[in-house]
Amino acid sequence: MCREHLDIAGRKMSCGLWKDTLALAEDYLSLCCTSSRPAPPPPSESAAAMRCLAQDMETQHQARFHSLAQTFLKQCGPDPCSSLRKVMEELVGDGHLNWGRVVSLFAFTGVLARQLTEQNGMKPGLDPGQGQELGQGPGNCRELAETIADYLGEEKKDWLLENDGWEGFCKFSRSAREVSHDSSVKTALFAAAGVGLAGLTFLLETSGTCEREQFRKSD
Repeated sequence: MCREHLDIAGRKMSCGLWKDTLALAEDYLSLCCTSSRPAPPPPSESAAAMRCLAQDMETQHQARFHSLAQTFLKQCGPDPCSSLRKVMEELVGDGHLNWGRVVSLFAFTGVLARQLTEQNGMKPGLDPGQGQELGQGPGNCRELAETIADYLGEEKKDWLLENDGWEGFCKFSRSAREVSHDSSVKTALFAAAGVGLAGLTFLLETSGTCEREQFRKSD
């Protein structure tokens, strides 16, 4: 992993991308799990852009996101991060990654982190000064953030670099803000998320069917 081999030649750029992706994921997941207290300001332009677009997308697909997260938690077993990795692969199962699917990944993981926090009886909140940091407790938000960073910042780093990294995401976000909500940019963004979520729905439904079949055979 990048975080374990920072001194290997040729990996500095990859490591920088991994760290930037981790920071972005940590910020968004902490926002999703925060209490009613005002959230701290985003640490970067890309973090601010992700907050805006991912929350907008969650609102657009709220019922589906929450239903999928509940189904995911019923099937993921004790290691949600491994199952999340399969979800990420399914979201781009046709080989076409785009910013819409990246945003849908963050939005889904944010809903998942929030539900994990509530499921484990933790008080929602990653408030500074209260001794609660990202990754503490059963929610494992830090591990979810690292899972996103491992996938996007390492496995998909070539795509990110070809699209100007998170600066490219900022450019995309600025373009989206400059046009109306019903514009082709946002329409394409949400349509891409819908395609990814359709694949995710199929993955979870198929997984649940297989588990039920295996249970009946072993009965």
